Amino acid sequence: MRTRIAIKFHALLERHFPERRVFLRSDNDTRFIRLRSESQLLAFVGASAIVAWAIIATAILLMDSIGSGNFREQAKRDQRTYEARLNSLSSERDKRAEEALAAQERFNSALAQISVMQSDLLASEIRRRELETGIDVIQSTLRRTMKERELARQEVHKMAKAIGDGQAEAAGAEDVATQSNGTVDFLTAALEDTAKERDQVIADAQDALLKADQMAEEIQLMKDKNDQIFRQLEEAMTISVEPLDKMFKAAGMNTDRLLSQVRQGYSGQGGPLTPLTFSTRGEEPSADMLRANRLLDQMDDLNLYRIAAQKAPFAIPVKDAFRFTSGFGMRWGRMHKGTDFAASHGTPIYATADGVVTHATWQSGYGLMVKIQHEFGIETRYAHNSKIFVKKGQRVSRGQKIAAMGNTGRSTGTHLHYEVRVGGKAVNPMIYIKAARDVF
Repeated sequence: MRTRIAIKFHALLERHFPERRVFLRSDNDTRFIRLRSESQLLAFVGASAIVAWAIIATAILLMDSIGSGNFREQAKRDQRTYEARLNSLSSERDKRAEEALAAQERFNSALAQISVMQSDLLASEIRRRELETGIDVIQSTLRRTMKERELARQEVHKMAKAIGDGQAEAAGAEDVATQSNGTVDFLTAALEDTAKERDQVIADAQDALLKADQMAEEIQLMKDKNDQIFRQLEEAMTISVEPLDKMFKAAGMNTDRLLSQVRQGYSGQGGPLTPLTFSTRGEEPSADMLRANRLLDQMDDLNLYRIAAQKAPFAIPVKDAFRFTSGFGMRWGRMHKGTDFAASHGTPIYATADGVVTHATWQSGYGLMVKIQHEFGIETRYAHNSKIFVKKGQRVSRGQKIAAMGNTGRSTGTHLHYEVRVGGKAVNPMIYIKAARDVF
């Protein structure tokens, strides 16, 4: 049975791959190489496999090149958008802070004017009451004097009618009456002057009340404008702070502890994080003052987030065209503790955050390597470089060129091996890169 199958299989091979002989002739001898059907089949299968592998590998490389180019352009667009948005938010924050301060100054000035008007009104009211009291006293005195004049006149008539009193007594009575009339005329004039002064005080008080009403309307308009400014600022802060908070949380960072660390590092008076506050002059703070201070606290948090974003590795270490060749995780049975970026030899490599260089020389396996220590216990590593442009102890900024891509150490080709370590433990660098990309 097996012999028949073998015969049929051989006949089939003979049909498609007939046996061939390759003759090798020399001057003295002629030899040949026999190519059996089985050898031709193996050669055909091997050649087909090589061609298929070449086609598949070319397609994969082409797809990776297209994908990496798209990712690089997207990363550049995201970075430009992020920087433009930070600059816009910073300008908007400064502008809104100036508007809030100006509005508060206008509000305090209006309150001071109202206080002066109220004091003047109170003084006018006191003066009016004093004049009313004086008028009452003058009126009572006038009534008493008029009664005395009438009594004097009656007395004069009685004395004129009296027999035996003579003209001397009549003349004395007339003098008394004349003196009483002079007193009445003086009191009448004083009463008229007092009444005029009272009327003037009432008129001034009415003018003060009218001006106070006008000032109250202006203050209400100012309050409405301040409320609109506050709402715009609150919306801007919500739009600005929440995405940054989301970005840091997506990277697995505790935002409260993060802001506390940054604030401790920038606690000097007069620095960029000095909080703006309004004086309450010993009084209970108003609602606007509390609202303004809450906004200023949010602005301070936004500034702290901006500083923290510079100190955490949210940037991409390669800005030129590149492709990802290997990610974080198990690879060939071993743990690959970083992400590989492949590009041409000598491609510039940039620091992904502010920090201090702690290593800038050869290290076994990593080749020429740069280590940078950042805030929050984060360290980044850049391995297999061809050149290093920084030295140990040097302080570097985010986006500063630190090395050139190479193939040193245990490396199968030109690429950058990029690691992020938190507390000495390696974490996936794409956590930080994707956190920034997803938010911005």
